[in-house]
Amino acid sequence: MPGRARQWPAWRDFTQSDKTSLDEEEALRIKHSIIEEYGEDSLRRSWTKTCKSLESITAQIASQGSAAVPVFEASSILENGFSADEATQLTTTGCCIIRGVIDHEEAKEHYENVKSYVADNRSKIQGWPAASPSMLLLYDSPTQIALRTHPNQLLLQRRLNKLWHGYLEDTSPEPLLFSDGIRDRVPKQIFLGLGPHIDAGSLARWADPDYRRVYRQIFSGNPEKHDIYDISARRLANQYYYPGPGHSTVLRTFQGWTALSRHAPAEGGLLLYPNVDVVIAYLLLRPFFSPPTDSAKIMDANEWSFADDDPWFPGTFKEQSQYLSPASHPHLRLQDCLTDLPAMQAGDTVWWHTDVCAQKPLSFRVLTENPDVSCC
Repeated sequence: MPGRARQWPAWRDFTQSDKTSLDEEEALRIKHSIIEEYGEDSLRRSWTKTCKSLESITAQIASQGSAAVPVFEASSILENGFSADEATQLTTTGCCIIRGVIDHEEAKEHYENVKSYVADNRSKIQGWPAASPSMLLLYDSPTQIALRTHPNQLLLQRRLNKLWHGYLEDTSPEPLLFSDGIRDRVPKQIFLGLGPHIDAGSLARWADPDYRRVYRQIFSGNPEKHDIYDISARRLANQYYYPGPGHSTVLRTFQGWTALSRHAPAEGGLLLYPNVDVVIAYLLLRPFFSPPTDSAKIMDANEWSFADDDPWFPGTFKEQSQYLSPASHPHLRLQDCLTDLPAMQAGDTVWWHTDVCAQKPLSFRVLTENPDVSCC
């Protein structure tokens, strides 16, 4: 896959015949408990509303391309916070680019420093792909620590966390430092990264009673009332309900990357789905419905049947992030709506809500580190 993000890569496509690692008895027990609590009529009502909303949302995203991802200037946000319009754009899409968080020349200097550090310690640093590592398992180099603790980063993360509400005595918008690796791709390097996925748990969203309660409006037939920025509900959710390498014990309210070199659309980098509330509603409702046998009717939500005795949770593995694919989640139009980021320069950052669907690099030219915004 030489660079063009719009060539759909050979990611796994989940189908009914391709069962996941879930125990069927456990899967049915989880599904039946939700049906018993909320009722088939409520789930059907939410399914119809959500698929209808996706018709206009996907058409708009597909026509906008990279312009669907909002772009803001750090200087204004650091000084004044998000304006009402900026907050609306960000909370609706669940993602944004913020330019100039780190001074451009300072960011380039960080790039040179970390390249020297990697060169000096190459034998001790693992990464993938094995033949030419560019996704480096390096978490606490001096450069990464300097970027995570930069005053602009910390202030920005407070601003982002304050987009959430419902803080109680055991929660705070103060960020926690979350260690993640470095990505530095050799130009034109080809490898298959993570396919479309949503972090913060997979089957746990349905199985953990507290996590499920976060999405109660969706299951109740009122997806338009779901508040995706309510920290009072989310703080109790156990996204580590099923322990695994794809899960974190900490709620990362927003994930983020800092660019230390340039990046442009269609160069094989990060893709984001610039909608958060309707997409997560669709994901949660999808296991309760089976597609029509006539493929020509697959986009008509009314042709789908209620799947109360089907144990399949599409793209769901206990120990991994939640995966999505065109076959398993057709109404999302992933091939049209997973969106290239707008152009970025050294010192710019990109952020996305914990429930946003992302595709992480197939091949990525921008050196980044991840100062995830985490809520204590």
